[in-house]
Amino acid sequence: LLFHLLLILLVHFSEGLAAVMINDKLGYINKQGQIVIPPTFDSAYLFLEGLAEVAINDKWGFINRQGQFVIPPTFDFASSFSEGLAAVMINDKWGFINKQGQFVIPPTFDDAYSFSEGLATVEINDKWGFINKQGQFVIPPTFDDAYSFSEGLATVIINDKWGYINKQGQLIYGNLD
Repeated sequence: LLFHLLLILLVHFSEGLAAVMINDKLGYINKQGQIVIPPTFDSAYLFLEGLAEVAINDKWGFINRQGQFVIPPTFDFASSFSEGLAAVMINDKWGFINKQGQFVIPPTFDDAYSFSEGLATVEINDKWGFINKQGQFVIPPTFDDAYSFSEGLATVIINDKWGYINKQGQLIYGNLD
């Protein structure tokens, strides 16, 4: 499975660039196959919103399309930017930074997914809920698992039962009882 995910990553273009592995390091090529960012990274992901999260020596940061760090590699893990914010982990807690690398939502969550449709899925005390861009819960953490909103709905799971909720947390379809 890991090889399959790595293969998808290495063949997928985003914002005109794709990550490639050369001699166990990752860099980026353009659609003509030219190396435009030399392979110097231990891990590298897609460019989204003009930045890509990359790792060097087990620390994550963000580079621009010229390969320059705009947010230094200081995080334990990072996810892509979405809606202007990126989830990052530091000291085993997740928070959200802006494109200047400043925390706009402090690292207080046990896990976090990217923002989608104005809300991010976050975990605290083994329960998942949804926060807004101010870090406030708009749907309390009551779910055993939860996924990002898409087309106004999010999949949630309680006791192995699943359903779809709207942005007000109301069950639209499924059985969570």
